[in-house]
Amino acid sequence: MAVYVYSITAAAHPRHLEGLTGVGEPPSVLRSVRAGPLCAVVSDAPADLRPKRRDLTAHQNVQQRLMADGTVLPLRFGLTAPDDEAVQAALDKRREEYTLKLTALEDCAEYHLKAATDQDALLRQILWETPEARRLNDEITGGNTNPDLPLALGELVAQEVQARQGALAAGIAEALRPHARQQLSSAPTGEDFLNVSFLVDQKHEQQFLAAEKGLASELGDHVDVRLYGPLPAYSFV
Repeated sequence: MAVYVYSITAAAHPRHLEGLTGVGEPPSVLRSVRAGPLCAVVSDAPADLRPKRRDLTAHQNVQQRLMADGTVLPLRFGLTAPDDEAVQAALDKRREEYTLKLTALEDCAEYHLKAATDQDALLRQILWETPEARRLNDEITGGNTNPDLPLALGELVAQEVQARQGALAAGIAEALRPHARQQLSSAPTGEDFLNVSFLVDQKHEQQFLAAEKGLASELGDHVDVRLYGPLPAYSFV
């Protein structure tokens, strides 16, 4: 039967998995596969594995439990191997790589930050602070029916939105960077203009959280800053 792989730890890492179950229905039993100084937490893999809520929760619960006792290399949902021997072979083959990653993630957790602006407030700000945008808007609202005016205004506003959000994203990341060991940006989705992960060690965690809280307060209600964590360091494995 195929094997589902949750995470990799040092062989000496405590694995207090009592009360937890793995993916699948009925839930699979968790076990460890050791190879030298490394260990993988695994279970039997269901034949019809899908990212269902129950299975995603089971996967995440394993990571959180292991994180409570030390450093973990959390693997993405859905990783499987043919059998335990294949897992052992992978641990042996990539021993140096995994050991180095465990060292790099020691005493760290991931914090994920997203941010969005109030679009109406941003538009009002652009129309107030940008003379050309204000002029075009005044002409349109004043009854000028030139079809080129809305197009010109739309292009100008889009450029301003991109420039302002880009500057804001850079400023937020720059303010938090000193309190993180690493950071990794991803493409924003939806209305967000910022999507960035920080690898934060325990020594700087409180400074990081205080800096984020102060930054969110300084930005005010027109910027929606959402911080998630501490999380398994998926982005940095």
